[in-house]
Amino acid sequence: MGQGIAQAFAAAGHHVDIQEPDAGRRAGILDRIRRTLGEAGQDLAAADRIHPRETLEQAVAAADIVIEAVPEDLALKQRILAAAEAAAPPHALLASNTSVIPITRIMEPLRDRTRALGTHWWNPAHLIPLVEVVRTRDTADAAVAAMTALLSSIGKMPVEVRKDVPGFIGNRLQHALWREAIALVQDGVCDAETVDTVVKASFGRRLAVLGPLENADLVGTDLTLAVHGHVLPDLDRTPGPQPFLRDLVASGRLGMKSGAGFRNWTDAEREETAARLATHLQRLDQLERG
Repeated sequence: MGQGIAQAFAAAGHHVDIQEPDAGRRAGILDRIRRTLGEAGQDLAAADRIHPRETLEQAVAAADIVIEAVPEDLALKQRILAAAEAAAPPHALLASNTSVIPITRIMEPLRDRTRALGTHWWNPAHLIPLVEVVRTRDTADAAVAAMTALLSSIGKMPVEVRKDVPGFIGNRLQHALWREAIALVQDGVCDAETVDTVVKASFGRRLAVLGPLENADLVGTDLTLAVHGHVLPDLDRTPGPQPFLRDLVASGRLGMKSGAGFRNWTDAEREETAARLATHLQRLDQLERG
């Protein structure tokens, strides 16, 4: 995610410092970014504006904006952002790219929380336009405005999340769908492949044009109310992860990376799926850019 975010800014003309403490990974950053620039049909010279750094202090010393993109570990994120606050200029905006952890929790150790906020990018960050800008109870209006303007200027589609809740907007919607999908398989209604086929071949095709509430208005709120009266009482209400998902993880079925998850995956199937997704997103990106 960090590389994708760096690429998005660099492709728009900004100079970016990116920290990677591992020497091997750091040495390969620019080659990987040049490859994805080429795949996206973008100027390879954008990679020349990205500067891999060994230490956080080197990366943030002259930064106007700092975006943390480390794994979903609250204590780690807190340490990284506290160190960034100490090393970055006092005007720099401090942002977390967490997918789900409340931004308020992450920013608790900071001295100046008025310039701290969330920027939840979606993977791959250089191709998906949406960025959720999440304010905390301490975030200054000026910080939200500045981040929103910056993201808009590089061709992203920022939206403001006014209340800091776990998962923000997109992941709450996405994982509500996933919970019901898992429940359908767990309860024997269908298999995993059928769930995916139903989504991709029906309402999934409308989602890029009609959001859920636009669709509700299209069919009518009266019909929506009638449908909800029948279906909502029967939807899954498991308050935590479902037993089926826990069992998959416990048995080592971790998804594509292990060769099996809800479905079995060969190396060829995994590569074909990744290529199909990349091609789809690149076509959408090129279409939107004209």
